[in-house]
Amino acid sequence: MCGICGFTGGGDVHTLDAMMAAMVYRGPDGSGRWSNDKGIYFGHRRLSIVDPTGGQQPMVTDDGQLVLAFNGEIYNHVDLRRELEGYGYRFNSSHADTEVVLHGYHRWGADLVQRLNGMWAFAILDHRDGTLFLSRDRFGKKPLFFAQERKNFIFSSELASLQKHPLVNSSLDRDALFSYFAHGYIPAPKSILTGVEKLPAGYNLTYDLTSGRTELQRYWRYKPEPDLRWLTHEDELAEALAAELLDSIRLRLIADVPVGVFLSGGIDSSSIAALAMNAELGQNVETYSIGFQDKSFDESPYSNDMARLLGSDHYFHQLTKRDCIDALERIYPLLDEPMADSSLIPTFLLCEMASERVTVGLGGDGADELFAGYDPFKALQPANAYARVVPQKLHQMITSITRSLPVSHRNMSLDFKLKRFLSGLGYDERVRNAIWLSTLPPGHVSTLFARAIDLEQTYDQAISSWDAPGVENDIDSTAQFYIELYLQNNILTKIDRAGMLNSLEVRAPFLDINLVNLVRTIPSSLKLRRRVTKYILRKAVSRILPVEILNRPKKGFGAPIGRWFKESNLTINPDVLEGFVDTNVTKRLHKEHLEGKADWRNFLWAHFVLEKWLSTQN
Repeated sequence: MCGICGFTGGGDVHTLDAMMAAMVYRGPDGSGRWSNDKGIYFGHRRLSIVDPTGGQQPMVTDDGQLVLAFNGEIYNHVDLRRELEGYGYRFNSSHADTEVVLHGYHRWGADLVQRLNGMWAFAILDHRDGTLFLSRDRFGKKPLFFAQERKNFIFSSELASLQKHPLVNSSLDRDALFSYFAHGYIPAPKSILTGVEKLPAGYNLTYDLTSGRTELQRYWRYKPEPDLRWLTHEDELAEALAAELLDSIRLRLIADVPVGVFLSGGIDSSSIAALAMNAELGQNVETYSIGFQDKSFDESPYSNDMARLLGSDHYFHQLTKRDCIDALERIYPLLDEPMADSSLIPTFLLCEMASERVTVGLGGDGADELFAGYDPFKALQPANAYARVVPQKLHQMITSITRSLPVSHRNMSLDFKLKRFLSGLGYDERVRNAIWLSTLPPGHVSTLFARAIDLEQTYDQAISSWDAPGVENDIDSTAQFYIELYLQNNILTKIDRAGMLNSLEVRAPFLDINLVNLVRTIPSSLKLRRRVTKYILRKAVSRILPVEILNRPKKGFGAPIGRWFKESNLTINPDVLEGFVDTNVTKRLHKEHLEGKADWRNFLWAHFVLEKWLSTQN
């Protein structure tokens, strides 16, 4: 796990050093650089996980034809190494996955990525055809930013690192800002900066050093291919799922450094912890969890009970409001790009606690998306029924009446869920999920920016996901949205930032490609059954988890930001965005929140985070 950067054209070794220094926490264990007389530079910061004495980067083939800067972990590298050795390749490292990527590209070219099981973002200079080849893993677990200015091409794991290159435009992209308030994040390939892009998940990029042309290629996209046989063979499917998850965890426990497990007490993390104990063949596993003083946000009774049941070496910290607010100044100046997910705070503090003892953590990311675990999955049927029978004018009346409900700042309170549910019902089902997750409803986004909102343009990726090939029902369409947009741009971005800011690698067993390929064959009715989310996953782990964990309601991993704004523990400065938005709208929404007339927690948080990010740009 590392940070990579590089460029062609303008710049020198001092530029490269500045880019590497901007992300030193991604690789505190060492650094390396490579350059040639044609103005091509590669840089690398290393967090040593596998083969600490080997695998130094940038790595070059013995014939000098390929140069690699690699960030990630390849879990099937042992099998790939064996296959490459059969073709006559000789390895200089004892077991570095980096060298497998290097020789694998030499053998298979771009087809290498189809063989990889893991997470990655890498760049390869190929002298054979005069190209740079960049790739990002299937789900986007590892970040990769790039910018192109004529025949100058610059790339990096982090936006702040990229900005150290003098040719990178650091002006704010107004369209990206609009997208930020519409989604709560900025979907790839956009970034917050004009002229800077993110390589999307599941994509390769080839840059021709002679012509300066770039070519994007999508090499993978999640596609459901339901096998109806599973409908009559549930037990067999459950056993296959449990076996694949166990294999995935075993692979992710392999490291030359200590590994721990994040334990929230939910079904996902509890399954990983329980199976990790099994995979370690009786050896103890360290688990980590945090709690809140606000009981509606606190999951510690479940996580502590699960840890006692497992007999794991458990480490727990009860967060105070001061812990969280003090952490803001450590997190947000280094956020890289604004994202309005307040769960970054407890996630960062969890990673910080774990990093004192381990270098790798296993988390439950991806399960909600793959197994229909979020509340909006349960809202699909009621939403469709409502949309069929309730005319628009009556919907507007109902929405107006619900605004008079008292505001509660408890986690997932009834008024919050009801108002959020109604907020998306006046819109086409293809954009409804994006609106349910947004910081502001479309009409308010339009008012804030004083411009009409084009729903098909603003939510084009949500529509594309809903209409993706092979998607045949609302459950799969919703899963496609969560996998392609929310998982990539929010969940995985959050865990990458929280982990890397603490020099901690976080691995996601549920996103193992072999497990995912099995999940793709599961009919949607076995994921959501009679409003029971993750039905088949619950069945798969029913022998190793107590009924209290299997049946507990989902609790979002967030922070009580609504109350913090209401009590003025947090505040915003609307004038910071003068010239970009109508600050009078911001002031009105802020006032309504302070007076308890409305709950604008998500918008205020998005504004707060953007302010913090802008303060780093001066």
